[in-house]
Amino acid sequence: MATRTATSLNQQAKLFLQDIRISHTLFALPFAYVGAVVAARGLPTPLQLLWITLAMLGARTVAMAANRLLDRDIDRATPRTKNRPLASGRLRPAVMWWAVGMGLALLVVAAWQLNPLCVKLLPLAAAGVLTYPLFKRFTWGAHLMLGAVDALAPLGAYIGVAAAVAPPAGLLFLAVLLWVAGFDLPYAMMDLEADRRNRVHSFPAAFGEGATRTATLLLHALTTLLLALVGWTAGCGPWWYLAVAAGALLIAYEGRALRASNVLLMNDRIFKANMLFSLVVLAAALAGFAA
Repeated sequence: MATRTATSLNQQAKLFLQDIRISHTLFALPFAYVGAVVAARGLPTPLQLLWITLAMLGARTVAMAANRLLDRDIDRATPRTKNRPLASGRLRPAVMWWAVGMGLALLVVAAWQLNPLCVKLLPLAAAGVLTYPLFKRFTWGAHLMLGAVDALAPLGAYIGVAAAVAPPAGLLFLAVLLWVAGFDLPYAMMDLEADRRNRVHSFPAAFGEGATRTATLLLHALTTLLLALVGWTAGCGPWWYLAVAAGALLIAYEGRALRASNVLLMNDRIFKANMLFSLVVLAAALAGFAA
């Protein structure tokens, strides 16, 4: 009996990690560290980095678990997502509810360990990560809401180190907001027909594939401009502009990738390019203050 219970729990844990795509937490971490580096004008303390990392883990877990819970009916009706563990019934909803609670607890503890301003802003952050999936039910602006939720990572990290909000933090928040929204647009192209059928609001469903490709490049051009302003207002040093150059290269690469007729292949290429971009921006931040 105990063996069967342990096996069942192990299977549920594996399905949970599969459903929330824990590996994607690593995707958001570099920009959180960028916020911390810019605030510290160099390397933050090891404890600050630890609590920022744990806050990111907690927030990401809450966001993904809430997304899967709130969207499980939509996921069941969408060919690409109908076999997700929660949507298909293989994962119990109780597991996701526990994840939401534990993620929130970790986020609260991490904010408490950083500084009082993080604690004061915690309700706003928690509301964002819990409710952003609802926006796709009534506006294609859900892509921007997703970007805003992910952009809380560098903003929160900046506040966690500086205990204040300054222009570089706001500009970095906007840069990441537009960056995430930009690569989420072609991602939504994979479900274009299903979204229209299920009355799910997305930019591709509202405006078509051509406009989506153009909007992706425009949003990433604005991201690049905002990164230049971050460097200027924060005094990051000449190496920071490696991030700006990376933004220009990303746009050029995406311009070619977006021409692909295979939407799955296109998104795989764009995802990998954006993962590399986030790492280059982090390297540029570190080099910018080391110079």
